[in-house]
Amino acid sequence: MQKPKILFLTGAGISAESGLQTFRDSQDGLWDNYKIEDVCTTEAWNNNPALVLDFYNQRRKQCHDAKPNLAHELIAKLEEHYEVVVVTQNVDNLHERAGSTKVIHLHGELMKSRSTANPKLLYNRDGDVLIGDLCEQNSQLRPHIVFFGEGLDQSIHDAAIKEAVTCAVFVVVGTSLKVSPANALPYYVPFASQMVVIDPLAHEMDIDDERSIYYLSEKATDGMQQLYEVLSKL
Repeated sequence: MQKPKILFLTGAGISAESGLQTFRDSQDGLWDNYKIEDVCTTEAWNNNPALVLDFYNQRRKQCHDAKPNLAHELIAKLEEHYEVVVVTQNVDNLHERAGSTKVIHLHGELMKSRSTANPKLLYNRDGDVLIGDLCEQNSQLRPHIVFFGEGLDQSIHDAAIKEAVTCAVFVVVGTSLKVSPANALPYYVPFASQMVVIDPLAHEMDIDDERSIYYLSEKATDGMQQLYEVLSKL
């Protein structure tokens, strides 16, 4: 018998509880003393690739030091009872390290680099990426991250939509649904499917007045504990 599918859409709030800083935490457009426009845009990469590489090298080190939290672990544990797919706006690998086996990264992956000449040439990368590190086509490697000003990989976006249209339960965890096109994903979920939103600002969200949505205005770990207790008993 086929297991019902739960689709999770996760954002910065779930990683924040593992100690990873988010854009929402940044003050005055600064992230660890970097101006966001100097390190997270296509213009930044063109103007000063060494600075961009340094920024993401530091993010990679922080990701190594961070550990999956209870929310990550409970999402993975639900695979005992359900088909679980995670679509995440986060670039860290905490879902995978917690044990989730099907994770779609909308905005790229911190632990990968890619060719500047051919975006399909991807390389696993645990350590630093430096100027002079080249792909097999002798082109500089860059972070496998969707910079501001770049569009999502269409195949990744299509894969997320494909999962949404076939899910029985759709759960939003740790995202305010303000980033496009991820914020459109709920509208692909079948009308008969149950929808749950877990976020401290969940009470301020207004996804669709016509459907049944259960809002949990909690941080990711607390909300997932409550949800897991319900789902694991069904």
